[in-house]
Amino acid sequence: MNIVIDTSHLIQFFNLPPDRIFSVFFWNFGWLILAFIFMGGVRSLYLDYMNGLWIQTHKSILLAIDIPTGNEQSPKAVENMFTYLAGAQGSVNFFEKWFEGKFQKSLSVEIVSLEGYTQFLIHTPAEFRNLVESAVYSQYPDAEISEVDDYVNAVPIKVPDEEYDIWGTEFVQVKPSAYPIKCYEEFEHKMGASETQFKDPIASLMDLCGSLRQGEYLWFQIVIIPTGFDWIKDSEKEINKLIGKKEKVKPSLMTQGLEVLGDASEIFYPIWTELEAPKEAKAKSMMELTPGEKKKVESIHLKASKIGFGAKIRVVYIAKKEVMNKVKVANGLVGYMKQFAALDLNNLKPDVGKTFTKTVYFFRESRLNTKKRNILAAYSRRSSSRGAPAGIFNIEELATLWHFPVEANVKAAMVQKAPGRKASAPAELPLAEERKASIPDIFSEEPVSRASFENDILNSSEKGDSTAMPVDLTDKKTAPPTNLPFI
Repeated sequence: MNIVIDTSHLIQFFNLPPDRIFSVFFWNFGWLILAFIFMGGVRSLYLDYMNGLWIQTHKSILLAIDIPTGNEQSPKAVENMFTYLAGAQGSVNFFEKWFEGKFQKSLSVEIVSLEGYTQFLIHTPAEFRNLVESAVYSQYPDAEISEVDDYVNAVPIKVPDEEYDIWGTEFVQVKPSAYPIKCYEEFEHKMGASETQFKDPIASLMDLCGSLRQGEYLWFQIVIIPTGFDWIKDSEKEINKLIGKKEKVKPSLMTQGLEVLGDASEIFYPIWTELEAPKEAKAKSMMELTPGEKKKVESIHLKASKIGFGAKIRVVYIAKKEVMNKVKVANGLVGYMKQFAALDLNNLKPDVGKTFTKTVYFFRESRLNTKKRNILAAYSRRSSSRGAPAGIFNIEELATLWHFPVEANVKAAMVQKAPGRKASAPAELPLAEERKASIPDIFSEEPVSRASFENDILNSSEKGDSTAMPVDLTDKKTAPPTNLPFI
């Protein structure tokens, strides 16, 4: 049986002018490309819709964290907290993902400054509350944790408006996530033979937060997504690139076809594999690496040796237009992030392409307002998907970026703190009934809340009472906003 192949149409096609070749090809096969793009969009919309339905059936809460005055613990304590929070990781199978809309829930660690009063918070799904509290109490036994209302609800949904304006961005890694940023241990300085001083990098952020005036609000957020250990494979690939080690590749279709021929392939196989296989360079040993390459390999190994999270870093600054100072806040935040730049490894920069609230060229105002509302919506929802893709940060990096100030190094008078250390009552203390009988006036008084206690101190200071406790009244700040959590 003879098979005749008509190649005349193919010859005619390639004899066409280049522009005609493209138009003919697109007319006959371009619909396939458009179909793939359309199906990808439908897939994404469907998954977002199912995720939205699933998450509506779950509740999230916001916890205010107050640590005792005089904190001396380094960021290592917060690093241990993140280790414990990794227990929030769960597994999602194919059916749960595509038919129920289930996905890995995330948490958000936050620092907010409301008109200069600073608070540390953790936003978490309700079912992780015990996990979060255990993580905090395990490292800070005298901390106080309270559930509070969400501060984002105090801001108009449609910002900017006639009264308020907004600036915001996400910070992204400049290099692949395998490379670490500068971590807190590198901020320790030798003061002598045995003394080491820690220069807390969060001091600059606390100073910026404390400098805000009435009508200014600064929100700093790191959304952390518990993840597995697949990201370590990317670290291994980066190391292989540095040392010149070639990865194993699958055999080509031609090679697989020759293997099918069996004994007959012995004639062609040596020739083909000689042509196909590139000349492999020998991998470098650690002794052959330059100092820079050696440092990169060791740093990538060190990062991969600790637990990692997917993470998104967001910042939002909202203020009344008459007091807004974008230059001060934007420069201050960029300066805070630049502290963690290891130029030969990794550093953080504003995501100018997608989320940074700045536009150029066409339709600038409308596009700028859209960007502002998008960053506010992403922040308010603690979204793990909006904006730039999440990077991988290990627990040491996260603790460097977000930790409670070491009070010996950070003078942050406006940071909310727990009132003092708790202790159990002595065994020989008289029973309440005995005390009540002997000193009835003490027990007849109503307990004083911490909020009223702070207000009494503030009022007495304004009246010139020399016996009152000193209160920071920089820029003539009034009492803290009502939505600032007090224990």
